[in-house]
Amino acid sequence: MTARRTVEVLLSRYGTTYAAEAGIRLRNTPQPLYQLLVLSDLLSARIRASVAVSAARALFAHGMRSPDRMIGSTWQQRVDALGEGGYRRYDERTATQLGDGAELLLVEYGGDLRRLRKEADGDLDILRSGLRRTPGMGPAGTDIFIREVQAVWPETAPFLDGKALQGAEKLGLPASPAKLAQLAEQAEQAEQADDRGPAVLAAALVRAALDKHVVDDVAARA
Repeated sequence: MTARRTVEVLLSRYGTTYAAEAGIRLRNTPQPLYQLLVLSDLLSARIRASVAVSAARALFAHGMRSPDRMIGSTWQQRVDALGEGGYRRYDERTATQLGDGAELLLVEYGGDLRRLRKEADGDLDILRSGLRRTPGMGPAGTDIFIREVQAVWPETAPFLDGKALQGAEKLGLPASPAKLAQLAEQAEQAEQADDRGPAVLAAALVRAALDKHVVDDVAARA
């Protein structure tokens, strides 16, 4: 079993970003970037990723897809949407944080995270600092956001955080982001697949870190 074959199987079986799973059509425009911020906040809690994704989908289905619409909702509507998605353990606190975070984003960046991107100018420390001003967004949440946003903010790529590298270790892959990105590129060339990019690789590695079934499945097929 070669490292390249392992990556080929991993990407073909689990190469879906969490943004895509949550129904976010990620582009470098204000609304999907805001939706990614919400999803990253939800995913950073000590709760199953599938529940966080379901809760994000419920919020968006109820119209809370922009900071204006988030603020326009009531606290109870946010609680109810989170509960609908199964996000019950942290629903009340998170409902408050979502309202406060949307207000902060509007005040500081006019609701447009591209302004933070411009401010950071490729400096991940500045980007992290700006993201962490959002209520509920700690180190885990900021890493999740950067992992996913590298699909449309290429200056952040290749970004593989500790959780992604943990997945690489479980799969017996190199711990170097550059080497992993190279393996992914080689795997795509071998399959003549479209460029999935480092965001897809990162998400697939995180899935391996979080779920032993993913590791076992890839090992059995590689």
